[in-house]
Amino acid sequence: MTLEVQREGEHSFVGRNERGAQVRLGRKGAEGAFSPAELLQIAAAGCAAVTAEELITRRVGEDSKFRVGVTADRREGASELDAVHLAFDVDVSGLEPAQREALAAAVDRAIERLCTVSRTLKKGVPVTETFPTA
Repeated sequence: MTLEVQREGEHSFVGRNERGAQVRLGRKGAEGAFSPAELLQIAAAGCAAVTAEELITRRVGEDSKFRVGVTADRREGASELDAVHLAFDVDVSGLEPAQREALAAAVDRAIERLCTVSRTLKKGVPVTETFPTA
């Protein structure tokens, strides 16, 4: 899969995939753009949502809507995140308490086992870069 980020102007970038999807990137606070750290958080929340979708819709209802909020801990002036926190917002009022607990546990297990982004963040992986020198 080919992914790229291209500079469009001062502090303005566009990320693209080979399927034609695009996302605007910029510095924190840039209008109409995500910062790279925000995209990392969105990736974690998105991965959790995609991973849990079938479990949730099977138990809560095929037409159920849900969201995954995401926040991060970051020390003042640090160039890294210390933690990422995901919070599911889904109406489980139609389920019995035991069913709610079982669903929460199933979602947790699925994310722990299948969510590439969360697994990678928890593991930590090397990041390499190349830059032309000739």
